[in-house]
Amino acid sequence: MENFKKLKEVIDALETDVEKFYKMANSAAGTRLRKGMMDAKNIASDIRKEVTELKNKVTS
Repeated sequence: MENFKKLKEVIDALETDVEKFYKMANSAAGTRLRKGMMDAKNIASDIRKEVTELKNKVTS
């Protein structure tokens, strides 16, 4: 559950960079956005692993 909260925080923090990149073509914001999306991907991967482990414990 903690990782899900982290994921939401990362996505919320990226909102200003999304606007700057897409509306104002700010390339620095695009770089920050790409980094943030990689962080989100890694957290999402951790969540998937956690869910799989918990699911396997319940079904075992």
